[in-house]
Amino acid sequence: GLGTEKIFRSGRMALMLRENEPLTGSSYKKRVMSYCRRLTTGEPVQYVLGETGFYNCRIRLNKNVLIPRPETEELADIVIKENRGTEARIIDFGTGSGCLAIALSVNLSSVKVTAIDISKGALKLAARNAAINNADVDFMHADILSESLPGLPMAGIFISNPPYVRESEKKLMRSNVLDFEPGKSLFVPDNDPLRFYRAILNISVEKLNRGGLIYFEINEAMGDSMHDLLEKFGFSEIRIIKDINGKDRFAAGRKTT
Repeated sequence: GLGTEKIFRSGRMALMLRENEPLTGSSYKKRVMSYCRRLTTGEPVQYVLGETGFYNCRIRLNKNVLIPRPETEELADIVIKENRGTEARIIDFGTGSGCLAIALSVNLSSVKVTAIDISKGALKLAARNAAINNADVDFMHADILSESLPGLPMAGIFISNPPYVRESEKKLMRSNVLDFEPGKSLFVPDNDPLRFYRAILNISVEKLNRGGLIYFEINEAMGDSMHDLLEKFGFSEIRIIKDINGKDRFAAGRKTT
């Protein structure tokens, strides 16, 4: 607990070193050496520690899932602040570690949350994260690109942070992202960068309530294209929202048809 944190003066690192084992000098040293070796390869510290903070939640991580980004916390914040008191069902498409679904479940006390992913490994971890945070989330294994999802409930809010980095943008990315994080959760083909958004909007035709809201995290270069796509699917009150760095990062709209 906090005693350990005070003794080692290194916060989260100290707490991560235990997990139900006595913190003897030699085992502590071995664990630290192992962490240091992994860090020198460029492995992100969040994977080395096996967890990160997200909003006010604790999220375990492994190589099946992306490390949650600060922008995604911004998305959670927007949805939470705009929907206080709502009793809507929220569906999170491509949940990964479960961070978004869990933060919404924990901070919007009356909502019901369903979270979907194609990766069974991700869903297993997300379910564990939900348990750690006492979040009530239903998890569903599905491929949103190829299935009509007949088992999906009707919902009042859709949310997603799908893959949106174009293959041609790989060269702009840091090697520790490319070497350690799951590419299938990051990249989309240059000739169809909005494929996941289109798939989710297709599902919204049947499964998002009239008057329901949709929130996406997007590629900063895709603001205008996303606005057009939402318009094409009959959404109104369309907003392209900038992140803390002033980049087009979120798209939101209301279903009117």
